[in-house]
Amino acid sequence: MPIKVGMVSLGCSKNLVDSERMLYKLRKSGYELVTEPGLADVAVVNTCGFIQSAKEEAIETILELGKLKEDGTLKKIIVTGCLVERYKEEIAEQFPEADAVIGIGNNKDIVDVLDHVLADERYINFAPKLDAELTGERIISTLPFFSYLKVAEGCSNCCTYCAIPQIRGKFRSVPMEDVLKEARWLADNGVTELVVIAQDTSQYGFDLYGESKLPELLRELCKIEKLRWIRTLYCYPERITDELLETIASEEKLVKYLEIPIQHSDGDILSRMHRWGDAEQLEALFAHIREKIPGVILRTTLITGFPGETKEQFNSLAEFVQRVRFDRLGCFAYSCEDGTQAAKFPDQIEPEEAAHRADIIMEQQLLISSENNAKLMDKEFTAVVEGFDRFGECWFGRTEMDAPDIDGKVFFTSENPLSVGQYVKIRITDTLDYDLIGEVINE
Repeated sequence: MPIKVGMVSLGCSKNLVDSERMLYKLRKSGYELVTEPGLADVAVVNTCGFIQSAKEEAIETILELGKLKEDGTLKKIIVTGCLVERYKEEIAEQFPEADAVIGIGNNKDIVDVLDHVLADERYINFAPKLDAELTGERIISTLPFFSYLKVAEGCSNCCTYCAIPQIRGKFRSVPMEDVLKEARWLADNGVTELVVIAQDTSQYGFDLYGESKLPELLRELCKIEKLRWIRTLYCYPERITDELLETIASEEKLVKYLEIPIQHSDGDILSRMHRWGDAEQLEALFAHIREKIPGVILRTTLITGFPGETKEQFNSLAEFVQRVRFDRLGCFAYSCEDGTQAAKFPDQIEPEEAAHRADIIMEQQLLISSENNAKLMDKEFTAVVEGFDRFGECWFGRTEMDAPDIDGKVFFTSENPLSVGQYVKIRITDTLDYDLIGEVINE
């Protein structure tokens, strides 16, 4: 009987792509893949180590798998990913239940790693992080009609609160021909919605070609016949060019949606974060984007409780959010991370206060979202079907206004059977705070 392998992929979509590449290698080598670690002989944990809550989730996962191993349900555990890359030998020492502890540069050799642990060796190895593969064949583990397309690895922005450059290394773009090859392969395997990602997608191409090649890449992706929706996440505000905006506005397959993480609006805080802009510059940017792309959906992320953030600066941020009225917004409490510049800054704010401020912003955004949704009553949109809700006895999916995993849903009824990945026209009949309710108006 073939050895059964289960993957636990934690953290972001960029990590998920790495997991999918490891799964492909394992399946190609004859291992049987299972979705539940409890059904596996070997569990691979691809950890996240970005912020404290992610570290805690990774540690809890390793300990839970350790109990399965102790019970005899699981035979071997392999741990990799950002937490390992960040803490290396500490992870190997603190988790003796892990049979292999490897850095992200070793992921390409996952089959060899598995051979070691199946031979009852404890395998500890940390290949250079720059050895992490930039492209390669994968298993699509998301819903079959959509997939993430990672166009770069690492980050060179060096924001003072962020450990990603330490963990993942400098920014490295995937050559355009390799990106397009992977995108065509995804489309040939049933993907109709592509989500373009990197740590800073708008920086794509600078290291290889001396300038941003994101607009050109998006135009080339639009030429892939089987793709229907192409979405771009993680564009930094200082790199939003008119060429990019005109490309999104003019290309039919590019959904009118931009995620631009700004983290704050106060110029002094942004400067200490090593981020761009101030409230005036950011407001002008978002007004310009809305002018260039009518009806665009704008998403951002914010951090509250950054060291030294005064109540006045926080209030200014809340007022900024009220003025700009983002369509989608996530707000997170500052997490003090080992090895970052901000961890050494004076005037650290109590985590409870930082979390309280984040809650205030999210309560504010809840009202904005509810008001925005109310304006959508009786309007018609195309939605992609993601599944059937047996409790609500209705279908659910997303319009192009919402990105997978991070935004809201639309719940709708249909007189005819539907299938996952099908695109349907719906009319909005009711709204919730973040979600929509509708009915299919043609099949």
